[in-house]
Amino acid sequence: MAHGARRDSPELPDFSLLKRLARDQLIYLLEQLPGKKDLFIEADLMSPLDRIANVSTLKQHEVDKLYKVEYKPIVSTSDQLCFLIRPRIQTVKWICDVANADKAAGRLRRYKIIFTPQKFYACEAVLEEQGIFGDVTTDEWSFYLLPLDDDIISLELPEFFRVNFLAGDQRWVRTAGSALHLLHSLYGPFSKVYGIGRCSKMAYESWREQVEEGEQTARHAEIGKVFLIDRDVDYVTPLCSQVVYEGLVDDIFRIKCGCVEFGPDVTSSDKSIKVMLNSQDRVFNEIRNEHFSNVFGFLSQKARNLQTAYDKRRGMDIKQMKTFVSEELKGLKQEHRLLSLHISASESIMKKKTKQDFQEFLKTEHSLLEGFEIRECISFIEEHINRQVSMIESLRLLCLLSITENGLLPKDYRSLKAQYLQSYGVDHLLTFTNLRQLGLLVEQQPGETLTVMESKVGKLVNDKTAGKLTDAFSSLAKKSNFRALSRRLNLVPKTDEEYDLRVPRDMAYIFSGAYVPLSCKLIEQVLERDGWTGLEEVTRLLNGHEFAVTGSNGADSRAKSDAQRIILVMFLGGCTFSEISALRFLGREKGYKFIVVTTAITNSSRLIESLLDNHV
Repeated sequence: MAHGARRDSPELPDFSLLKRLARDQLIYLLEQLPGKKDLFIEADLMSPLDRIANVSTLKQHEVDKLYKVEYKPIVSTSDQLCFLIRPRIQTVKWICDVANADKAAGRLRRYKIIFTPQKFYACEAVLEEQGIFGDVTTDEWSFYLLPLDDDIISLELPEFFRVNFLAGDQRWVRTAGSALHLLHSLYGPFSKVYGIGRCSKMAYESWREQVEEGEQTARHAEIGKVFLIDRDVDYVTPLCSQVVYEGLVDDIFRIKCGCVEFGPDVTSSDKSIKVMLNSQDRVFNEIRNEHFSNVFGFLSQKARNLQTAYDKRRGMDIKQMKTFVSEELKGLKQEHRLLSLHISASESIMKKKTKQDFQEFLKTEHSLLEGFEIRECISFIEEHINRQVSMIESLRLLCLLSITENGLLPKDYRSLKAQYLQSYGVDHLLTFTNLRQLGLLVEQQPGETLTVMESKVGKLVNDKTAGKLTDAFSSLAKKSNFRALSRRLNLVPKTDEEYDLRVPRDMAYIFSGAYVPLSCKLIEQVLERDGWTGLEEVTRLLNGHEFAVTGSNGADSRAKSDAQRIILVMFLGGCTFSEISALRFLGREKGYKFIVVTTAITNSSRLIESLLDNHV
């Protein structure tokens, strides 16, 4: 629409190769169990598997029936059972129960477990404990990366965030390193790797180990630079309401594995319909990064253009009509169908958001980001809690208040917590513990002596011990320092004139001009400076763990090839569609192309839901 791409922007690599590799490996593994077999698939692998190998492909390789793993006795009559699962102890225990039940019934079957993306020692230990280690064969399907679109690749590991950042369990860090290694071996060598965050540093080190163990082959690089970032570097961005079209569709309809299910309210029938949302959908591709206020105008213009294209057939002779029908009509009908779907989806979004007092929400969020009228914001949150509007939305606003204000005053914290527990149940006490542990919802400490002490230690000493001390202090304090970061990086644009959302001037357009996402601003600054030089104060406020490494495999970082302008950004712990839109905008402005690799697509609801512990 209003965004013109720079003419010199480079072409993206072809990521369909990742799908082909995954499909070929899966077929090879299935053929290792010759003959007819039933396949049991873990629920959260069904959508990703569908993008790699559909049912007919599986049937061609002697898969007879497909079942979802449901943790109950099975009804399969096949003599060969194959299980396609994530390496989870609960699932392995269930497989052991299935095998032991067959043993008890005197039934002989062959069992094969395919772990994806890798198997963990703990799973094999369970097989051994349960006495069926010798009765099953195990394999690994190295399905690390699923391309969701031309520039989005997902590891489809939504649990990464909770497991790594809350539980401190680093089991998936090596998986992230292996995913990076796969991209490096197919599209590298990378000329420069930047990163920030503890998890990013570990994933980088894991990848380097794998590179050193493997063979080095000289290739023409298709990706130049890599930026790794932890989700806990920037919690503010995923907690903000999304207002770009793709983000809103995700917030309201939940995009799953690049696919959305529109219900009867959108389809105007009694059936739901699944739609793939990617750049192949020409209507969606033009509005996905647009602020929602521009979407209706664009769709009505598109409808007029379509009508004009249909009207062309009037006055055609038979030969022209034949050409029109064979070449254009099918495309026009497809576009017409998609256009009516997106118009209905936009209307549905409007209805839901009007009902939810969306404008009031945005006003409160913008006040929190700017640090104005905090008492009014607290009153709005209290009213929201007491009216029991939405359990998740209430928590989201509480977390946003806490992060932007560097923690709540003790009396506010106690009052808001008590009101929340009264409204939504005391079984949320554990949820508050989780949020405090992550620094998302904390109480200000009297006098803030810790922070003063921490900054003195940071300034006085710069050796390794000081680093450890500062780490210890920061992990105790878990401070967000949002205000200081906002001032230093100009995250909240100060302007008197109206922000024109039709012609965005910076990445803040994704939040109606109120806030530039911290994660994307960091990426912009580091690429501009070719490292962290000059950002020392920023990294100190973010608790460090930053790094910048030049590729050691002869890749010339100054080579002005197209690859140097293709930047791979890896989010560990999830990434939002708003951040992807902001990076696309940045790419258009600076002549870069960004490829976003993420452990999973996230949004405020998914982030908060992953930290809920109300199942006491």
